[in-house]
Amino acid sequence: MSMMHSAGHREAPYDPGVPRHLEYPPVPLHDLLERTAREHPGTVATIFGAPVGGRCIEASLTYERLNALADRFAAGLQRLGVAKGDRVALVLPNCPQFAYCFFGTLKAGAVVVPTNPLYTVRELRTQLVDSGARVVVVLSRLYPLVAEAATGTDVRDIVVTNIKEHFPLPLRLLFTLARERKEGHRVNIRGDRRAVRLRDVLKGDTSVRPVPVAPSDLAILQYTGGTTGTPKGAMLSHRALVANVHQCRAWHTAIREGDRILAIMPFFHVYGLTVVMNLAVLGAMTMVLIPRPDLRHIFLTIQKHRPRFFPGAPRIYILLNESRDLERYDLRSVESFLSGSAPLAVDVLERFERLTGGKVMEGYGLTEAAPVTHSNPREGVRKPGSVGIPVPDVECKIVDLETGTREIEPGEPGELCLRGPNIMDGYWHRPDETALVLRDGWLHTGDVVRVDDDGYYFVVDRMKEMIIVSGFKVYPREVDEVLFTHPKVLEAAAVGVPHPSKGEVVKAFVVLRPGATATAQELIDHCRANLAPYKVPVDISFRTELPKTLIGKVLRRQLAAEEPEVSLPPLPRAG
Repeated sequence: MSMMHSAGHREAPYDPGVPRHLEYPPVPLHDLLERTAREHPGTVATIFGAPVGGRCIEASLTYERLNALADRFAAGLQRLGVAKGDRVALVLPNCPQFAYCFFGTLKAGAVVVPTNPLYTVRELRTQLVDSGARVVVVLSRLYPLVAEAATGTDVRDIVVTNIKEHFPLPLRLLFTLARERKEGHRVNIRGDRRAVRLRDVLKGDTSVRPVPVAPSDLAILQYTGGTTGTPKGAMLSHRALVANVHQCRAWHTAIREGDRILAIMPFFHVYGLTVVMNLAVLGAMTMVLIPRPDLRHIFLTIQKHRPRFFPGAPRIYILLNESRDLERYDLRSVESFLSGSAPLAVDVLERFERLTGGKVMEGYGLTEAAPVTHSNPREGVRKPGSVGIPVPDVECKIVDLETGTREIEPGEPGELCLRGPNIMDGYWHRPDETALVLRDGWLHTGDVVRVDDDGYYFVVDRMKEMIIVSGFKVYPREVDEVLFTHPKVLEAAAVGVPHPSKGEVVKAFVVLRPGATATAQELIDHCRANLAPYKVPVDISFRTELPKTLIGKVLRRQLAAEEPEVSLPPLPRAG
């Protein structure tokens, strides 16, 4: 199987020890946890707690204990009547409960529906209805929202857990006294026949009735497409998820048993799920769980636990760059800072590396590929602005934007298409949408990329976000990158807005650095010096923040929707 499909460029070299092709064990995903629990029972799986004063107070669970809790949860689900193929939604941040409820659901033969805890009632209901979830596991603080969202759906059981259940005793007492009631963690579930406490589900007979789970069976419904319209459930099989975590493991040759990995990326997002949780489980690593990206918690955790792996997103690197505390803490224990989920501006990467001495490996992936498909190598050539090269067994071809069928020459931008063992089976109950993206065995990503002569891939933009000015294509990311180089700009997002004669023109939204002041004209002049005239924004709007998904993708469609058509100045009156 050829790695690259597009002819005409060299195949980029892999780091020493990274194979071109892998053998994938034909096992369900939960087998990875069972194996690690057998082979490394005493290795710490999770560290969880909170910062108090200048230190973190935490408790840990070993892999043996995590697997035992997953078994108990699986048995509890079976007592609730969950059968093979039923959907179980998890509305949880990064906490030990997410890990063992996730693997326990799979052990029961059911399908996990990871759900964003920041969702509103409307968004929760949409996902519960679409997935047909039978059970929801939810943090007590979010129980009222879920109870309302689940009304009139297929949900029969709501399993409620308190964030403090795996805190160490002193922290649990402190939390109970100081924060539990104030922050809404203490809830009364009496009177709701659907509601049950997680601790009660984990009691009783712990033997799981064996359920045959094949690698081809559905493991998760991972919702995606919030930026491109209504969310759709990507059907990821056990096989696809097992393949992708092995692809990641092969790429990161430095991983050793007991290594610490910082779990900031949310597990309900497929990047956090694969590159943090599943990778940690496969490699017997220790996950240091951070339920929400709080900078003080991140700094104290690095200081205390000296993690070697730090998977992050551009949003996290922007926050770290801006933090006054960055130089007070030593981040040198981290050997691999990873970035994914959204494009990392070169300026942000270079500034972060200058401030910390760290090394950021940018990669690329998408939910439909479970998710990782490309990464910069750690030892080999790293190209800032590039997402690197395909990971083992991922094949790529680039097709023209007009027909989507003709392969194009290297160097030209086109749509990235992928093939490999980690690709989804399709969208849940959406045969038409599936047929649009899965064609002849290739996944059409909707991302515009170009590949250079060395075989490195550069994401130019989303096809749906391309702006067409008087017939010329403008990639918003190119405008963003130019704005990012201005010393006063913290964040930027370019969008296309309707124009009566040009079809569309570029408008940019900018967040300035704290304390900085700038005029729109100043930034337009900066763009004019660096971009062709049709790419220069006609208008710049200043914001205190940009609308984003939780993992930091800017919602360009939302920004564009706020903008009326750009009107032309009135013609001077004759006479």
